[in-house]
Amino acid sequence: MNIPENITEFLFWIKERTELVWSINPKTSSNDFVCEDWIYGAKWVGLSLKEIDEIEIKYSVKFSNDHREFLRILHTIDRKEKIVHSETFEEDSKTIVEERPFFYNWIKDEKEISEIIKWPYETIYQDIIGVNKVWLKSWGKRPKSEIEIKNIFTNWYEKAPKLIPIHGHRFVVSESKLKFNPVLSIWGSDIIVYGWNLRSYLLNELKEHLDIQEYIYNEDDKCYYSELIGEVQTIFNEDYKFDENKDIPYWKELILIWSSGWSSFGLQYSGLEDKNSYAIIKTFVPDGEVNKQKTFNSF
Repeated sequence: MNIPENITEFLFWIKERTELVWSINPKTSSNDFVCEDWIYGAKWVGLSLKEIDEIEIKYSVKFSNDHREFLRILHTIDRKEKIVHSETFEEDSKTIVEERPFFYNWIKDEKEISEIIKWPYETIYQDIIGVNKVWLKSWGKRPKSEIEIKNIFTNWYEKAPKLIPIHGHRFVVSESKLKFNPVLSIWGSDIIVYGWNLRSYLLNELKEHLDIQEYIYNEDDKCYYSELIGEVQTIFNEDYKFDENKDIPYWKELILIWSSGWSSFGLQYSGLEDKNSYAIIKTFVPDGEVNKQKTFNSF
C-alpha cells in the first residue's frame, strides 16, 4: 500500500482514498467494507491560507504547520454526519436522526466550535469536584473550599498547552516547542493520546473510511473478525512506542492520573496485574481519600 510519510502527500492520499470509498454505493456494492448511506458521495472541503489565518484571529488559536496543511487539504466534508437512534428503548419508539459535524467546519460550525472549545475545561472540572475527585499531585494539598479548588485548576489550565478541536471530543495539542503535537481524546479526566501526530491520528480516526481493514478467520471462535492491514498496524505500533521525548507539559500528569492512560506513552501501569481485565483506578490519591474505581460520566 505504501502509505506516504510526508504530511502533504499523506493528506492527499487520505483525500483520494476516502473519496474513493465514499463514491461506491453501499446499497449495490459487494465489497466487504462499504461506507454508510449518509456519507455516500461525500467530498472534502479545504480552506485557503487566508481563511486559515482569519480563523486563527477569530478564535485566538494557533495551528501547527501540520494542522494548517490538514485544514488546507481536508478540513471537513460537504455534509454533516447523521446519527440514527431511537427516542426510547421501547420497541415502537420513534426514530431520531441527529446531525453533527464529522470534522469541524471552521467556517460554518461556529456554535459547535464555541461549545467544544470549552469542553475540556468544563468536563475535567466536573471530574475534580464530582464523584471521581480527581486531584493532581502537582496541585499540592486539596483545599476544602470549592472556590480555591477552581482557582487552582483554572490557573493550571491556563498555563497548559492549548487544545484545538478537530473531530468530536478529539483535540490537537497546539504547542510549537513540542517535538510531538498529539491528538488527545478527552472525556472529562479520561484522556488518552489518539495519535502522536496527525498521520497516525487520521489513520486511527478514519480507519472505517479508508479500506485499511481485512477479515481474518478465528479458528477458536469459528468466525471472522476485522483487523487492520499489517502496514497500518505497524504504524500504530511505532506511534505508541516509548520515547522519552513524548512529553506534553501539564497534560501528561493528567493523562497518567488514571491507570488506563499509561499506554498512551508506551508505558505499562505498574499496578496492572491482569492484562485482560482490571479496574480503572487513580494512580495518585491525596492523603485521607480512598481510591475508587473510575465512574464514567455522560456529561
